Amino acid sequence: MCSSPTAKRTGRPRSADADRAILAATRAALAEQGWGRLTLGDVAARAGVAKTTLYRRWAGKNELVVDAVAALFEEQLELPDLGSLQADIQGVVLRFAELLNRPETRTALMAVIAEAAHDDALRLRIREAIVDRQKHLVVLGRKRAQQRGEIPPEDGAADSAAGPARDNLIFDVVAGAVVHRVMVSSEPVDEEWAGRLAVLLVVGLAGLHTAQDL
Repeated sequence: MCSSPTAKRTGRPRSADADRAILAATRAALAEQGWGRLTLGDVAARAGVAKTTLYRRWAGKNELVVDAVAALFEEQLELPDLGSLQADIQGVVLRFAELLNRPETRTALMAVIAEAAHDDALRLRIREAIVDRQKHLVVLGRKRAQQRGEIPPEDGAADSAAGPARDNLIFDVVAGAVVHRVMVSSEPVDEEWAGRLAVLLVVGLAGLHTAQDL
């Protein structure tokens, strides 16, 4: 679960149950009220905690909403082993699109991305709490595909050093394509489209592993 990256405070330890209740209440309030009407007071009432409890954990609405979305992704976005790299990619693409289609996720992401356009600290928080934490799925998928023999294993220090750049590019392609499809063009992400994207990535990965500049 995602928590606020503030300095440690003395006193009673944080309650994991309270954190989960607050983040769930934040997502529920977003779905019902939208970004503009969301208040920390309403979130506190829904979660059954004092408003001061929220302020001890989060500096404001922006940070709280980012963490609420990050927690949702961490809880529900996974990469099950479906037997092949193509199937794994198709599965995670469909699951990612399903999460983006939820009203609370869509509302939260659109709002914090808009706010981050003029808030460097918020942009950094989005990257650290959401983007960077989900890149482990790419690493897992690549290693699993290497174990199956679907893509070549890393060969030497140079290839190993190029791995993070490849992983970042793969993440950008998957996340960018799905976010654009769902939230910009408003087109469906169904099995056919997800399958075509998976084929494109599998074919492209073969090229990435032979490229000299990655």
